[in-house]
Amino acid sequence: TAYIKTFQGPPHGIQVERDKLNKYGRPLLGCTIKPKLGLSAKNYGRAVYECLRGGLDFTKDDENVNSQPFMRWRDRFLFCAEALYKAQAETGEIKGHYLNATAGTCEEMMKRAIFARELGVPIVMHDYLTGGFTANTSLAHYCRDNGLLLHIHRAMHAVIDRQKNHGMHFRVLAKALRLSGGDHIHAGTVVGKLEGEREITLGFVDLLRDDFVEQDRSRGI
Repeated sequence: TAYIKTFQGPPHGIQVERDKLNKYGRPLLGCTIKPKLGLSAKNYGRAVYECLRGGLDFTKDDENVNSQPFMRWRDRFLFCAEALYKAQAETGEIKGHYLNATAGTCEEMMKRAIFARELGVPIVMHDYLTGGFTANTSLAHYCRDNGLLLHIHRAMHAVIDRQKNHGMHFRVLAKALRLSGGDHIHAGTVVGKLEGEREITLGFVDLLRDDFVEQDRSRGI
């Protein structure tokens, strides 16, 4: 317990996020922009606007959306911010888009996070396994200090947690992220196309939210 308390944990958490968005008493609704690769920054921003204007709270970059020749990260950030503010003005609601700040170096990652903050967007995203725990913790500290929400993508987790005869269970990876810092993380799904069974996914949710989790074999605990 003493060791765990040396970590700051999530930059903000559930209640602060709801306060920032002024949305209470219901789930937050979002989607990932598709196709994940191939759109220009302008067309990508248009898709973000249409989704947010249509009623979503959030849209997000896919984990592969980084800084490719057809859509450089700075252009994407600018067009997404424009879409965000336009949708907010027309709906009167606070909206967000998870801008992927993951990069090849910590310095480049921080440059992207700083640019996102300068644009005034509420949230950024990081692939914590491909980026690494040191990079993730640095970003989490920056987000806490500067009022940015931090969404965590678990890209590469299957290489570590899906095989039965080696690796590390996702419960352990999720707990490690809880220490490193992130306001929310992909944990599978109870409905839809993503990987995950209902009870196991709810077990991940309990594990990340509760101080103490009782044994529940149906939820893998």
